[in-house]
Amino acid sequence: MRKNLMLATLFVLVATTPALAGGKEGTVGVGAEFGLNGETGGASVNYDAGMFHVGGFLGFSDGGGANDTDYTFGARFYFHLHDTSQSDFGIGGMVGFFSEDYRNNNPMERQTRLYFEPGLQIRAFVSNNVALSFTAGISFGLVDADGASIDGQFMALGGVHYYFFK
Repeated sequence: MRKNLMLATLFVLVATTPALAGGKEGTVGVGAEFGLNGETGGASVNYDAGMFHVGGFLGFSDGGGANDTDYTFGARFYFHLHDTSQSDFGIGGMVGFFSEDYRNNNPMERQTRLYFEPGLQIRAFVSNNVALSFTAGISFGLVDADGASIDGQFMALGGVHYYFFK
């Protein structure tokens, strides 16, 4: 009975607290974010400066065998053109680096790809500190990556971040 009363009191207190806007200036978010190219992305940290957000990501994979270590890292920047209490719309882009052991011809060589992805991003705050990001833009493959593509991430989600408030 005592646990039920405490739980009910907690629900009442949570329900009566004022709602905070998403994208609070000066906050840091941790989560995961991925590039349009399908290769870059991983664990991510974002800093929301109010008028823009900037972040970086790091990914690593080692299958346990010889010569099968892959890693990726990169950075992104989006300037907020418009925002509401629970979302923002930004323009900017991402630079991502991907390196993998080249397994086809010579297992001692690495294949390195660099991506430049200008575009736009929508962040939707599903709660006051959890943001889902959706990205669309152009992915230019540089170095060992050839070509370009126009793509978007809606179904696969560009990323998710949990923001810590002061």
